[in-house]
Amino acid sequence: MPQAPLYEQIIADVMASIRAGALQPGDKLPSIAEMREQYQSSAWPVRYALRILEERGWIVTRQGKGSFVAPAPPGRGPARPRADTDRARSDLAQ
Repeated sequence: MPQAPLYEQIIADVMASIRAGALQPGDKLPSIAEMREQYQSSAWPVRYALRILEERGWIVTRQGKGSFVAPAPPGRGPARPRADTDRARSDLAQ
């Protein structure tokens, strides 16, 4: 089975760290240079992964400052019940 591209592995690792609570909202992520060393890669996959994470709302990037966990990343908010679950509950209550 083919291995996932490196940028996808980086995305998965950062999301898992946020979900697990190892990275909290406002925490600074490692620099691109540190991540390059950690993943033994060029800067391209690291930058691409960070851009995707920012587009998905997991992180915010401030030029010259670094990348930080978003104040309310998608995987950290309270779970919302699905509409069909609410409907099933109301049917049971009747």
